[in-house]
Amino acid sequence: MNRCKLANDYHRRGFNCCQSVLAAFSDLTGMSEQESFNVAGGFGSGAGTGELCGAVSGAVMTLGLLTPVDPADPVGSKKRTVALSRELQERFMEKFGALRCEELLKKKVTPNGEDTPAAKALGVTGHCSIMIVTAVETVEEMLKERT
Repeated sequence: MNRCKLANDYHRRGFNCCQSVLAAFSDLTGMSEQESFNVAGGFGSGAGTGELCGAVSGAVMTLGLLTPVDPADPVGSKKRTVALSRELQERFMEKFGALRCEELLKKKVTPNGEDTPAAKALGVTGHCSIMIVTAVETVEEMLKERT
């Protein structure tokens, strides 16, 4: 399954960045496509405020769902998930120099083989589509590294 293409297709159908990323991982998270769309609905456009990029929010949600909370160790569980969230955000920041939707929109990003190989391979040129595909690609890289 090409999750990058799937996420981009969701976005082309009108779903926001967060919905598109989260739904692309439905097969792993246990959430249905519809549940993903529902829970992530308010996180597009930096949750409507221009703050944290919706694609990043969707990626963080995905990592959270894939790192279940241990009721016997909620603090340890939280630390693991926060560490993954930070790592994802650091990788995203390295590629784009920002995490805020409003700042990212000002950056005229174009796909390249170094920072955004999946976007380049798919021929994605739209700003948000590049963010979505790269967020999915980053989560997939992180998951592979954990196995």
